[in-house]
Amino acid sequence: MTKIVGLTGGIGSGKTTVAQMFKSLGVPVYNSDEEAKLLMQSSDVIKEELIQLLGENCYKKGQLNRSFIASKVFEDAVLLEKINAIVHPKVATHFEQWYSKQNTPYIIKEVAILFETKSQHLFDFIITVTAPEEIRIQRVMERDQKTKKEVLAIIDKQLPDSEKINQSNFVINSSTFSDIKSNSILIHNKIMKMLDNH
Repeated sequence: MTKIVGLTGGIGSGKTTVAQMFKSLGVPVYNSDEEAKLLMQSSDVIKEELIQLLGENCYKKGQLNRSFIASKVFEDAVLLEKINAIVHPKVATHFEQWYSKQNTPYIIKEVAILFETKSQHLFDFIITVTAPEEIRIQRVMERDQKTKKEVLAIIDKQLPDSEKINQSNFVINSSTFSDIKSNSILIHNKIMKMLDNH
């Protein structure tokens, strides 16, 4: 049975770079956020339910209006929960279909809010990616054209790294690319060894 390894970390922690590293080691990777965005774009059922919840503005010329949705949910935790209740079950079903086609010793499922959604029981192992806050802020400012204040507001809403690390099997510090590379290879070898011993 293919094992499921959760990959998580706060905004700007370097999750996606780590995921790419595992992909290059031959491990299939499922990116929950990306798949959620694709489903919000392609699923008529999700579209209908989101429009009922948020109004016509959540799609612009047939395209998902991400900035509109982000502005709506940022101050409203209840609304965010309602959107997650629409999207998450569909992503879960999509993941199950994808997972059933994999035949490697393990796969990586990248989930930004793994602990926040209390879904750690769904994974055989969990890897948390961390980086110093200053590096994370810099990355997100460059990537998303956000101000330092905006990035800090997002970080504040996420679970602190210390809590994630406490509940993880492995931790990768992503300060530099060579850290990511050496840590990813090390963890990959450890997981393979553990699976061999079972």
